[in-house]
Amino acid sequence: MPAQFMLQQIGLVALGGAIGAGLRYIIGNWISYETFPIATITVNLVGSFLLGIIALSTSQNIISSELALFLGTGMIGAFTTMSAFSMDTIELLQNGNTSNAAIYVMLTFSLCPILAWSGWLLGDKFLV
Repeated sequence: MPAQFMLQQIGLVALGGAIGAGLRYIIGNWISYETFPIATITVNLVGSFLLGIIALSTSQNIISSELALFLGTGMIGAFTTMSAFSMDTIELLQNGNTSNAAIYVMLTFSLCPILAWSGWLLGDKFLV
């Protein structure tokens, strides 16, 4: 792969990542919680749904691989936050909120794949 092409791809991912990270920061400050990490689960659920649409759109050649890098790898990759999910879970457990931690983990690991699949199906219905 030529270096110039690789730099272009890195630039697309970095630009998308900056936007996604900024959106994540805004939502994290806008949605606060005391006993349940609603901001993190919100971005992970929305991001999973949108990534499903992006993946379908890429597989059907509706969007270019460059746009998929920008949106999927960059923007959604930085927008969703598995590391924050992990830290939120640890914080819930350390604060004795075992049931909330269990609910949070179950919701995240069940709803994110379901929403990614829903995004794929919705994209297949309306974009293909």
